[in-house]
Amino acid sequence: MKTKISYILILVLVVIFSAGGSEVSGKTSKRSEMLLKKADQCRRSLNRSPKKKKYRHNWLACIHRYEKVSARYPKSNQAAWALYRSARMYTSLYSYARRASDLDEAVGLYRKLVDKYRNHRIADDAQYRIGEIYYKYKNDLPQAYVEFLKVDIRFPSGDMRPKARKMLDELAVTLGKRDEKKTVKKSGPSKSGSIAVKEIRHWSTPNYTRVVFDLENPVKYKHHLLKADPDNKKPRRLYLDLDGARVTPRTERVIAIKDGLLKRVRAAQYKKDVVRVVLDMESIGGYKAFHLHDPFRIVVDVRRNDRPRAERKSKPALKKRPVRKGFRKAEHPEKTASLAKQLGLNVRRIVIDPGHGGKDPGCNLRGGVKEKNIVLSIARLLAKKIREKIGCEVFLTRNKDTFISLEQRTAIANMKKADLFISLHINAHKNRKIWGLETYFLNMATDERAVMVAARENATSEKNISDLQTILNDLMLNTKIHESSRLAHEVQKGMVSSIKKRYKKAKSLGVKQAPFYVLIGAQMPAILVETGFLTNPTEKKRLMSKKYQDNVAEGICIGIRAYIKSIDQAG
Repeated sequence: MKTKISYILILVLVVIFSAGGSEVSGKTSKRSEMLLKKADQCRRSLNRSPKKKKYRHNWLACIHRYEKVSARYPKSNQAAWALYRSARMYTSLYSYARRASDLDEAVGLYRKLVDKYRNHRIADDAQYRIGEIYYKYKNDLPQAYVEFLKVDIRFPSGDMRPKARKMLDELAVTLGKRDEKKTVKKSGPSKSGSIAVKEIRHWSTPNYTRVVFDLENPVKYKHHLLKADPDNKKPRRLYLDLDGARVTPRTERVIAIKDGLLKRVRAAQYKKDVVRVVLDMESIGGYKAFHLHDPFRIVVDVRRNDRPRAERKSKPALKKRPVRKGFRKAEHPEKTASLAKQLGLNVRRIVIDPGHGGKDPGCNLRGGVKEKNIVLSIARLLAKKIREKIGCEVFLTRNKDTFISLEQRTAIANMKKADLFISLHINAHKNRKIWGLETYFLNMATDERAVMVAARENATSEKNISDLQTILNDLMLNTKIHESSRLAHEVQKGMVSSIKKRYKKAKSLGVKQAPFYVLIGAQMPAILVETGFLTNPTEKKRLMSKKYQDNVAEGICIGIRAYIKSIDQAG
């Protein structure tokens, strides 16, 4: 009986306190509504008076009222509106005062709204307004593109998405034209009057060939595919016209290839200021031409059209996407049906790429600590583990301290017909406190630091990263991007869990996307792994020890094995 009475008393108390809580919540809501209403009245009064608008303190007085709402009642619905309207007021104030700090205040408030009230119906409007500020007032078009892209990605159901997409398409055209102008400007004539084509390199197999043209400076170029001309005994040919260029004795010649895809490559001075490079073909299914910076070179990949019927059938289903410049997050692996599953393939051959080498030491610290040596050690350990624990065939792009260009590394993976490509690196940062493990796959950068990491690994400037978008736009249509996402997430997970078993602290910086040269043109799922920061004292000590290197290799191996298992479960 006493138990029943106690239970009833508890229920009564719960009801009383619940009612009290609702009353308190109701009072809070009314107070926040009242404060917001007063702030709105202040703003409307200001807008009706041209005289009041001339004085800054009148603007700040209204903004201060909005700040009270968000500060006193941060969990209320009105707090988000207060942030939004105060940000709008700072933007309007800029039109009168022309203080850049007002725009910065507005952007800060909008960002706070987006971060803190992500699910509020005004959040997508706030994100759109950030893009608008960079576009209209700051004239920073690349950053504006980034901010509008965030609307498209973060708020797929938001009412601002159509407007943001329209701005993305407009900016893509504008930025594309700007990039073209920069290339033309950079490719101005040298002291000799034109830019030299220094060398022609190639790597080939019967199914894949990569040809690289090294130039003195950037040039503007066009490529065209010509049909065979049997009457004049001319084969099908691909040619590139390089504006403002000249051949040298080293390049004005015919290079025989005869690999079943290309017969030969020849370069000649087509016009006074135009070099024409011709690739005579035997049998190719498709080609891709793009350029890389620092030093400037043009890369042409050709391949045989002998893909499995299942792949050819699936191609029409791929929808073409508009050009995108900006940041994409990789919080979760892509859930697109596995390419390997669709084609009934298994992972049999893996190419591991120890970054840097030879004249390129990578991250280079005092005392002879060099990235190139550590990643080669990890690569050898990883190769051994993969052979023993997974049973795959493994190749290394380099097995000693030799220099290999970024484009050659990918070419090796393609020529070996690898099923997976893993590029190993060690991170660096000017801040010694930064540490952790991260894995990348090819796409536009997730954040500013991802751009900087890509710039360092590409040995180029951050400004040239945006130039890669035209290349990536084609690659975005490829299912390998989705497969690379899956692989990256499994490897990151495996690497972090392996380190945590042996060390007290292990930090995951997650999976990110960035435009790495070494991954461009890979015909298989490809990732780049940053195994720690050599600039961080703790991780430097770890990276130099065989024990840590073995743990990293073990983790990557676990991730690869998990990825292979997921292929059977996906789709």
